[in-house]
Amino acid sequence: MTSSIQPETQPDMKYGERLIAEGELITFPNPRPGRRYTIAITLPEFTCKCPFSGYPDFATIHVTYVPDQKVVELKAIKLYINSYRDRYISHEESVNQILDDIVAACNPLEITVKGDFTPRGNVHTVVEVTHQKETI
Repeated sequence: MTSSIQPETQPDMKYGERLIAEGELITFPNPRPGRRYTIAITLPEFTCKCPFSGYPDFATIHVTYVPDQKVVELKAIKLYINSYRDRYISHEESVNQILDDIVAACNPLEITVKGDFTPRGNVHTVVEVTHQKETI
């Protein structure tokens, strides 16, 4: 199990903010290990902040992976994605970090993470990263 940077929880936080701050990428055993199948997750409400301007960036994150021994729990990935909303991070770094964190949590056979960012200033960015588990 892993998570990105976890901010300190404060007593006056709302329960949702607290869940996001304390969130981890929780996994559970793959119910069909040995069977090759694909899990596709779409997260249409991703937000972060531009590290240069501070303006908000919005994206739809697409995660597609072939599990090995573990599967990422869906509520956990929702809370994990929400933890980016106040982070100053580039499009490229956010998509790469999401991939790294999911790989660390569940070590899938293969995974693709795509960030389709809403155009800002007449520029539309799509960042896609992939990882494949090394086989012995």
